[in-house]
Amino acid sequence: MEKIRVAINGFGRIGRLSFRRMMEKDNIEIVAINDLTDNATLAHLLKYDSVHGRFGEEILSDSESLTVNGHKIHAFAERDPKNLPWRDLAIDVVLESTGRFVDEAGAGMHLQAGCKKVVISAPAKGNIPTVVIGVNEDTLTGSETIVSNASCTTNCLAPMAKVLDDVFGIEKGYMTTIHAYTADQNLQDAPHSDLRRARAAALSIVPTSTGAAKAVGLVLPQLKGKLDGNAMRVPTPDGSITDLTVVLKKAATVEEINNAIKAAADGPLKGVLEYCTDEIVSIDIIGNPHSCIFDSKLTSANGNLVKVVGWYDNEYGYSSRIADLIGMLMA
Repeated sequence: MEKIRVAINGFGRIGRLSFRRMMEKDNIEIVAINDLTDNATLAHLLKYDSVHGRFGEEILSDSESLTVNGHKIHAFAERDPKNLPWRDLAIDVVLESTGRFVDEAGAGMHLQAGCKKVVISAPAKGNIPTVVIGVNEDTLTGSETIVSNASCTTNCLAPMAKVLDDVFGIEKGYMTTIHAYTADQNLQDAPHSDLRRARAAALSIVPTSTGAAKAVGLVLPQLKGKLDGNAMRVPTPDGSITDLTVVLKKAATVEEINNAIKAAADGPLKGVLEYCTDEIVSIDIIGNPHSCIFDSKLTSANGNLVKVVGWYDNEYGYSSRIADLIGMLMA
């Protein structure tokens, strides 16, 4: 079997966890990493993770590479993606996980450098196709060169919205994600373009914005303009939950809603959507590879006004879909 040759641009939280997930895939070979940090530090942060624990592989580094279980991986520290040797290394797919190159001009620099396709690990700007696995991957034609994996929150929200819309129809809705803090917040109070994110992340509930609800319209066009939402960043390092309230086109009971979600989780959305009957808390879903862990005990309904709730590991679950999407793009 010919493996998909992958390079990772940006070796932060998502870059490293996607590395872990891709290492488990028989059809993927990680060929190169590009990050401005020195290789010894990259190796250390790959090996030790405060949330997900130690990576159980042998990891070595030198000035030009990382070696994982004897497999040598080129390591670069190039600011300009156009200058990366993707053509010489015969790279099939670049995972663009810096958070900086999210439009066609930026991500397109990897194509200029010689790779075949780019996956952006963030919401994209412009007309770049957005894919949420389990929701709209069937729209992929094979001709796409740049694709966005959307956001972790959209990956949690969209499967629930799809089931509700398919079975009952959605008139409108509003979501709140209670989200773990991220590197875009400050450890201590310090300047930030968002004055709420300027505050110490581990000390407060931090209200902020999210485009996740509106982005559902990119993968479920029939819901465009029908959903909106916001985020509450909370003092946990990982593990988040999406609270979705919708007005349905017809009344539904809690049992009917839960049955519809369970049927999807056991059927077409298996591996993406998990149906949970236990009374869990956020730490229980750390390391869960599903995009959405539906909490059936939290469903409520009042006629056609309905609330559903889904948990998600905003790092590990999202990185799992990145690894899946890379495989789909080159299938």
